[in-house]
Amino acid sequence: MSYDRELEVARQAALAAGSVLRRHYREGSETWEKSKDNPVTAADLESDKVIAEHLRASFPGDALLSEETVADPARTENARAWIVDPMDGTKEFTKRIPEFCVSIALCENGEPVVGVIHNPLAGVSIWASKGDGCFRDGEPARVSTVSHLADAVMIASRTEISRDKFAAHEGWFQEIRPLGSIAWKLACVACGDGDINVSLAPKNEWDVCAGDILVCEAGGVYVAFDGSQRVYNQSDPLIETFMAAGPLKLVDEFRTRENARL
Repeated sequence: MSYDRELEVARQAALAAGSVLRRHYREGSETWEKSKDNPVTAADLESDKVIAEHLRASFPGDALLSEETVADPARTENARAWIVDPMDGTKEFTKRIPEFCVSIALCENGEPVVGVIHNPLAGVSIWASKGDGCFRDGEPARVSTVSHLADAVMIASRTEISRDKFAAHEGWFQEIRPLGSIAWKLACVACGDGDINVSLAPKNEWDVCAGDILVCEAGGVYVAFDGSQRVYNQSDPLIETFMAAGPLKLVDEFRTRENARL
């Protein structure tokens, strides 16, 4: 089945939302906290509105799950659900770090079939659809060819690094490199700009759904430490299992060592 139309609408929505984020980044954006250490900005909300308008105009029968919108519980009964983060990396945005992005995905029966991640300040878009591969600004993208953890650059959350979450993994990688939002990290793994990503904190579906299909269509895997894949559009969008993304050989080596350590 072709998802060309869905992919094009998602790409246009991501670009429109990216323009909103660039404007707010340039001009300043009101910021407040939804909860402790969980900021939201006027840029998030305007981006969310723009994306929803694009998706609902083109696919009115589809469900929509977004970080910034109260979801209809009936969405889980819909075979097709758009899963959206209008700005992943709000902390980076507020700190003037250009490592935030728009993340838009479509799932069918819990499986990601379309994904777009757009970094508006870098001017970079990475997209994928089921069976058609992954592309960065129109050029084919592939995961890294590094095959051993000792040679790998592992890109990880600044917060997790600052909290010494990876202390037990000292010496496992060539380098542990901090990078912004999880969606952007997954996009970078899909393009081979990082060899592997390991996350040692819970995530939400809107954080990772688009990145999941990008990595997989780029030849990699995105799995929990037990090897399982996420089934999306769950009633509870929180993903409590820790996850790893990258080439199968690297992820398998990490999972083997990690599971032996625990």
